[in-house]
Amino acid sequence: MPLLALGTAPLLLEPLIEAVSAGDADRQGSDGAIVTFLGLVRNHNVGRRVLYLEYEAYEPLAVRSFERIADEITGRWPSVRMGLHHRIGRLEIGEASVIIVTTSAHRADAFASNRYAIERIKQICPIWK
Repeated sequence: MPLLALGTAPLLLEPLIEAVSAGDADRQGSDGAIVTFLGLVRNHNVGRRVLYLEYEAYEPLAVRSFERIADEITGRWPSVRMGLHHRIGRLEIGEASVIIVTTSAHRADAFASNRYAIERIKQICPIWK
């Protein structure tokens, strides 16, 4: 499973956790924290009812922006390993639009890098609702 992906298929948390946790042989057993974030489609926005969302993306640039975010995280938190999957197309209420998994030896780095990733997605990724 790729660590960074964009597509129309429903997002699966457990396989991404396994892929991020597997890492390379040198890392086996070194992680003390796994932090996950799931962004879900909710039934309201700015006081208005939402029935579903349609996500569009400029796919080549979106994947490059995921790589950029991964590189930024590695630069700030060298022990962190990240997986990031974002969905495009029509999503129903309650479906996951984005999953971020971060692992690290320490929980503070796993939490901080996970939060950083979702904020950077919002800032630089060419993905629209």
